[in-house]
Amino acid sequence: MLKGVCTPPFLMAMNDKQLIEYLKQFVSPKRLAAFESVLEYRTKYLTVLLEDIYQPHNASAVLRTCDCYGIQDVHIVENRNQYQVNPDVALGSDKWLNMTKYEGQGNNTKKACDKLRKNGYRIVATSLHKGNETALHDFKLEKGKVAIVLGTEMHGLSDIAFEEADEYLKIPLYGFTESFNISVSAAIIMHEFVSRLHRSEINWQLTENEKESVYLNWLRKTIKKSELLEKQFREMKNR
Repeated sequence: MLKGVCTPPFLMAMNDKQLIEYLKQFVSPKRLAAFESVLEYRTKYLTVLLEDIYQPHNASAVLRTCDCYGIQDVHIVENRNQYQVNPDVALGSDKWLNMTKYEGQGNNTKKACDKLRKNGYRIVATSLHKGNETALHDFKLEKGKVAIVLGTEMHGLSDIAFEEADEYLKIPLYGFTESFNISVSAAIIMHEFVSRLHRSEINWQLTENEKESVYLNWLRKTIKKSELLEKQFREMKNR
């Protein structure tokens, strides 16, 4: 390719389709069928933003829940704590998700919220004590895409996360304990929201371009030394 010349989007899409077809021959029919089945239930209408989760088992349990409910994107803010995955809890779920980390200097919570809002998401903080929270079953999913913001059990969400939030959400509680474990909260919210999405007329499924991108990523993560096969493919196309 000539320096300074951009590949038109339709050519990139065509090349990706051809690459997918090429890589599919190195994956079993059973696995390909699983990809295609799961892909139909993947969504970016909902996403999850995790702020400073420091306990690996909780961090990993949320990833596992996201995969099980078809939520493709997870956003991870590292301000004080590094996000670690416990493979015994995650059970490989992180392999199938798109994870974006916000780390380094500066206000990473604000960076994440700004990016999500720019991409059309409502920033929805989980809270019990703001006084203007919407109960889980009353939340209006049809108003637009939702980024669910979850914090640690010990400290909850930061003040910045609450300031950045467009709306607040609460899970009704009927006992003495004031909150659920973060992984339980995530599971309850996702079950409610995903169940309602599937029954709704909201356009919650991935676009064709998004499906191709996710499919290609899954192939790359499934095939051993996929980068070598991809290099061979590129060389064949350039002859």
